[in-house]
Amino acid sequence: MVARLVAAVIVIRTCPVRSATLGSFSSPTSGAQLTVDLIFPGLDSLGRCFITWTPVEARARLRNSVGTGPVRVTLSSIGTGGRARFATTRTHLGTPTLQLDLPVSGAPVRFFVAGEFGRPSVALGDTTIQVRGAGSLGVLGSKPLTVRVRKDAQTLTPAERDRFLAAFGTLNGGGSGRFRDFREMHLDSTSDEAHGNMGFLPWHRAYLLDLERELQAIDPSVALPYWRFDRPAPNVFNQRFMGVPNAAGRLQFTAGHPFGTWRTDGQLGIVRRPSFANAAPGVLDETQTLALGGAAPNSAYASFVGMEGDPHGSAHTSFFQGFIRSIGTAARDPLFFLLHANVDRLWAKWQWINRRTNPAQARSFAPAFPNRIGHRLPDTMWPWNGVTTAPRPSTAPGGSLAASPSTTAPGAQPRVRAMIDYQAVGGGAPLGFAYDDVPFEV
Repeated sequence: MVARLVAAVIVIRTCPVRSATLGSFSSPTSGAQLTVDLIFPGLDSLGRCFITWTPVEARARLRNSVGTGPVRVTLSSIGTGGRARFATTRTHLGTPTLQLDLPVSGAPVRFFVAGEFGRPSVALGDTTIQVRGAGSLGVLGSKPLTVRVRKDAQTLTPAERDRFLAAFGTLNGGGSGRFRDFREMHLDSTSDEAHGNMGFLPWHRAYLLDLERELQAIDPSVALPYWRFDRPAPNVFNQRFMGVPNAAGRLQFTAGHPFGTWRTDGQLGIVRRPSFANAAPGVLDETQTLALGGAAPNSAYASFVGMEGDPHGSAHTSFFQGFIRSIGTAARDPLFFLLHANVDRLWAKWQWINRRTNPAQARSFAPAFPNRIGHRLPDTMWPWNGVTTAPRPSTAPGGSLAASPSTTAPGAQPRVRAMIDYQAVGGGAPLGFAYDDVPFEV
């Protein structure tokens, strides 16, 4: 399912207006019908806006204004869930409120909005931009937003957990849904595209992004959670979430759980038995992993990518039974995607700490060795490029990478280069995801 990128004008009036998309607006004053338009790029087809920690450009303008001087308005963020911050430039130093002087000519005034780090949403549209006029104008209107980021699976609210599970269950569709393509992307026969070289992290970043966008096409409130395999996660390994094995290693879930009908390769069920009671044993912890690239300021990707062995490989083999232990079967288990979301988060955190988001810098990404196609910066990545001639695999399941209403990046046939600066720290379009503990910082 491909989402459509649109730009929309949100009309905010001083007179009472009610809309299914915009909510209800009101003003304590009567008289002239002053109108403020908020113009957001990348709304979905229902006019909903999703943001991360990366600032996005928006505009405000007056309509039906009277007088000769500009009208001063103040933008603020309210709500019980997520929170937004504002600035007049693209920066991580946003503020909780922002004053704009809107000219009576109706010329638009630019501003930037981003999620407030540490204040993500917990439900769809639980963040609101409120527009207030000076003096007696009062509240001129509001626009709901969702600060949608990837979170630690251990910390999800029950509602967040259940929405994720429901969307994933729908994607699987009892074995006949869209998830079948994702299963077929990650096989022994396709392993060279994703493993054993410099493209390991970029390929899996694209893989997760494609899956997450398909989940969001089912439920736009969902973001892919991550499993911190170096910490205990009792909220993850239970019958309400990722399941508990029976004596044969087959996972058991609560009644009505979406994974109760999980089917892959024509077989019902998920097999997984951990060799741990708390955190995965023998896995490098976060501090040790972030040190793999070497000491700052010389930390380099060529060393950091060694994480493919440990903690990544060690996390997979911390289960002594189950699909997740082997490349050819790992993607049959939904836990695979939570494990890899944590692998990607560790890369994202390493990038942030060491300022390694510029693909043109040698320490941000190393050339492939040996010179394997799909692991070099300019290379397109299989299967999204549709190439089925050697040395690529003979099939390309799933088609192009799913589009997003929030961003144009990375395109339908992403290149390795496009996966490096996922937050668009260096400018351009971000990939549209973020982690709850990795901020945006220019």
